[in-house]
Amino acid sequence: MLAIVRKELADSFNSVRFFILFLLVLAGAAWSLYEIQQTIRTIIAQNISITNTGFVFLAMFTPNFNLSQGNVAILTPFSLLVPIIGISLGFDAINSESTGRTMSRVLAQPVYRDSVISGKFLAGLIILAMMVGTSLALMAGFGIKMIGVAPNEEEIIRLFLYFVITVVYGAFWMGLAMLCSVLFRRAAGSLLVPLVLFIFLFAWIFMVPKLVTVDTSAAVDVQIRSVQTEITLLRLSPSYLFQESFLVLLNPMPYGLGVMTGEAAQYLTGNPLSLGQSLLQIWPHIIGLVSLMVVFFAISYIVFIKQEVRAT
Repeated sequence: MLAIVRKELADSFNSVRFFILFLLVLAGAAWSLYEIQQTIRTIIAQNISITNTGFVFLAMFTPNFNLSQGNVAILTPFSLLVPIIGISLGFDAINSESTGRTMSRVLAQPVYRDSVISGKFLAGLIILAMMVGTSLALMAGFGIKMIGVAPNEEEIIRLFLYFVITVVYGAFWMGLAMLCSVLFRRAAGSLLVPLVLFIFLFAWIFMVPKLVTVDTSAAVDVQIRSVQTEITLLRLSPSYLFQESFLVLLNPMPYGLGVMTGEAAQYLTGNPLSLGQSLLQIWPHIIGLVSLMVVFFAISYIVFIKQEVRAT
């Protein structure tokens, strides 16, 4: 399998696609840094505090700025770019070999069939992690230079856990695209299906509030059930699970993820949550994203193992 991984990494590093995707990620990081720089300048001009949690470094990465104009999240582009990178790395992983008539030649060598698909997935995972990790490192470095505050140990751990969740989120889309690459013989079909599904699931976040309306004149229990239904429908989208995960992980304030009444809000202390408490809130989200990634890769693995490959 390591031979397949090295081959896929060498092919990716020498391809134009890798160069374009890497520039796209860097452009998203540069745009986020520019936006956050403008926000910090506005905060300094208004003479207000950057954050009230004590985590100044994390405040750059979350919508936690006390601005009357609105909130800015530096990591918003990752919600859009990471799925695109995952789909781009997996949509032609298998059918490109079949179209180029090289799959039979590869399998004619002393290489197990499961090593082919596992090596391709692992190589894509390494490339995805490298792109996300490089972008986060650059953003963190320039961020420290802008605010002049070094992160503490907990902030570094939270940012590293965000990196892991982001890679898992991208691996889910890569597994879906790889499944389409196994099922469809042409790259156009294997690209359109995950891309359309991503657009629909991302748009689902904006569609649900219009489908479920909350009657403010109704009783409190009726309003709570309506909001709970809306949140449940929103969590059907992996994009929403990812956004909730990184907001809770990088914003330690105890706002909660469920429905909170006014009586319950009175008991909030205003102190930031510990790392363990934040992980308890998003643990189901992480398990859901990991499960989706494993399920799609497992289906692609099984279908590819049973697929007939003819010599041409």
